[in-house]
Amino acid sequence: MYGTRVVIMGSGIVGCACARELAMAGLEVTVVDRGSAASATTAHGEGNVLVSDKGPGPELELARLSRRLWPQVLAALAERSEHAARAVEWEPKGGIVVSTTDAGARELTRFADGQRSAGVRAEILDADALAQAEPYVTREHTAAVHYPEDAQVQPAAAATALLTDALAAGAALCTGREVLGAVTTGGRITGVRTSTGLLEADWFVNAAGPWAGELAGRLGVPLDVRPRRGDVLVTTPVPPMVFHKVYDADYVGAVGSSAEDLQTSAVVESTRGGSVLIGSSRRRVGFDDRLRPEVLSAVAAKALRLFPALAGVPVMRAYGGFRPYVPDHLPVIGADPGLPGLWHVGGHEGAGIGLSVGSARLLRELMLGQPIAMDPTPFRVDRPAVRGGATAPVNEETV
Repeated sequence: MYGTRVVIMGSGIVGCACARELAMAGLEVTVVDRGSAASATTAHGEGNVLVSDKGPGPELELARLSRRLWPQVLAALAERSEHAARAVEWEPKGGIVVSTTDAGARELTRFADGQRSAGVRAEILDADALAQAEPYVTREHTAAVHYPEDAQVQPAAAATALLTDALAAGAALCTGREVLGAVTTGGRITGVRTSTGLLEADWFVNAAGPWAGELAGRLGVPLDVRPRRGDVLVTTPVPPMVFHKVYDADYVGAVGSSAEDLQTSAVVESTRGGSVLIGSSRRRVGFDDRLRPEVLSAVAAKALRLFPALAGVPVMRAYGGFRPYVPDHLPVIGADPGLPGLWHVGGHEGAGIGLSVGSARLLRELMLGQPIAMDPTPFRVDRPAVRGGATAPVNEETV
């Protein structure tokens, strides 16, 4: 496949991971983005690399594949640049899920039992063990489960490190270049029209995150990927008081919900700089990027129930971003059967940071006809949840 040209549309962490995999496999890769690298969804994430929030099924398989790959990718990166590897801030600190009601305890226990059956390490913590692991968490809890495989990265730095590896392997980066439409030859996409001219290639990868549905429409195919808004509070630096990623049992339900109204749950974790990140919220509001005080207040209230000691900690800022939402809550990875030459990698919602390296590996294996690490069928592009609710205005030229 040497000499095969690939254009990756989107330079968030998923696009950067795909660029790294394909460039290191010897393909001629160009990454194009209308903004700058890792500046949109990736820059507004928390950096989660989680298995704790996924029940048995294909997304959990992809999460476990990615969790195995992250240390390998970072070790290879460190051989080329120790500084870049350190900047990723890989922290396998583990996660703890806490319930505060009897119903929540029953659901958390059932959920953890199912995960253990799928190979996930999920350890029940009694009151003493929880107090030792998280001294500041509420004592008004009914159950707690420790997930030692959960980890965290600094998302923008992680994307930059993956992109750096791709560029070192020969990839090119074109920023400030918006994709406007497709050029097809014999029914196959052979180029994309951009704001600065035509880009031609053999394969094109849609890795545009929450904008993937809009981009697909510009290329003439339907793809039901929509934005879902999330907001995060950031405290001033404090002495160590949160030692794992800690969240309440409502979080899993919020992730899996398809409701359009506000969904909130308590998600609390520290950063190496000493700040505490407080989430989370989910809203279907299109690309409305306004911060809503009532949403931030609801997020803070749930966090205080989980960590009462945060009551006196100042919040220095808040930020939000858009997650790429798919109605059946599964990523989209594979070739577009309606437009040969076009591939999609996206729809990870809030899990794109963690799932990026596994998704990129699966894309490379599918593209190059290599043995695949897992069954890609559940992520196929032509499934009803992806094709059923989307329409695509034709915006292409035929030559």
